[in-house]
Amino acid sequence: MIEIGAVREETITVEDRVAINFMGLENARVLATPQMIQHMEITSRNLLFPMLEPGFDSVGTVVNVKHLGAAPIGTQVTFRSEIASVDGRRVTFHVEARDGLEKIGEGTHERFVVHIERFAEKMRLRLARENRVV
Repeated sequence: MIEIGAVREETITVEDRVAINFMGLENARVLATPQMIQHMEITSRNLLFPMLEPGFDSVGTVVNVKHLGAAPIGTQVTFRSEIASVDGRRVTFHVEARDGLEKIGEGTHERFVVHIERFAEKMRLRLARENRVV
């Protein structure tokens, strides 16, 4: 059963693999927006997954977030996800990211619950329709 109000938090350290590098100065390296969004999605998936029946998982369908502040390399960032609503197989989350000083990101994320084997078969058939090797 999916529990509205359930919360999960996960923390990462901003390091090379999740930081921007296009500004050219080491002190300008901060958590990249796509990486912030990815960790919001991962935290939401990890919150929802244990509530699902065996053989089910979820896929992201909507992300609506603002990147409010910069988290430099070495900073710990905590991602928080809370289940806000459930509509059939659609689950909506309130998500946020905080460093040690402030909120650096916030918004909503939506995931859709799928039966893993049926989803995989649907993707296999789609690839076959496009004449790709399956």
